Amino acid sequence: MAQLELVELESVDQLFARAAQRKGGAKALKQLLGDGENDQALAQLSDDRLLSAFTKKVFQSGFVWRVVENKWPNFEESFFNFNIEKILMMPEEMLEKKAADAKIIRNYNKVKTIVSNAQMIFNEQNNGNSFANFIANWPSNDIIGLWAYLKKHGARLGGNTGPYSLRALGKDTFLLTRDIESYFRAHRIIDGGLQSKKSLVAIQAAFNEWQQQCDHSLTQLSRLVAFATGDNHIHVEG
Repeated sequence: MAQLELVELESVDQLFARAAQRKGGAKALKQLLGDGENDQALAQLSDDRLLSAFTKKVFQSGFVWRVVENKWPNFEESFFNFNIEKILMMPEEMLEKKAADAKIIRNYNKVKTIVSNAQMIFNEQNNGNSFANFIANWPSNDIIGLWAYLKKHGARLGGNTGPYSLRALGKDTFLLTRDIESYFRAHRIIDGGLQSKKSLVAIQAAFNEWQQQCDHSLTQLSRLVAFATGDNHIHVEG
């Protein structure tokens, strides 16, 4: 991947110092950053769990997450615990019937993504690879490439839906939250659309540079940028 010249990119130490000041000290910040993600744990998941995670995030997009969570056992039951082969064998009339069931969230366009994303997973399985292993082995220095893959080959996995799905599965990835977008704009690292190729390449290059400076995961670095940005202070007495 081509590396862009990074404009006014702070060091990890600078980010950490400011975030620690906001969050009550270095010890408190380290607890908030949490442990790094373990891609090899992701590789051990069965592919039905990936389809389940993708589907949950598709339904949570633009909807009340709590409602989706409460109904999720019904989704699992209705869609064969997201068994890939069973999903792909469903005739269209069965899919339409399931989409009209009040036990789940009745949105046929989103229900159709279950089949499309099952097909994406099945196609990779035909290459002799589990989809979980395929994602786990995707290099961290090109996470935006994985986002692009999910957007191109999957259904409704563009924007933030794909990245949030990956984070839910345990894939080490940064997220483009409001605070993180604000950071990159304030430091003139991006100036166009957040999801434009130019912006995404610049953001990836910044995270790549930070990873060379420390042993933090992308997940931890993503949190660090967010904690160092915006109105998120914790006031500590004494």
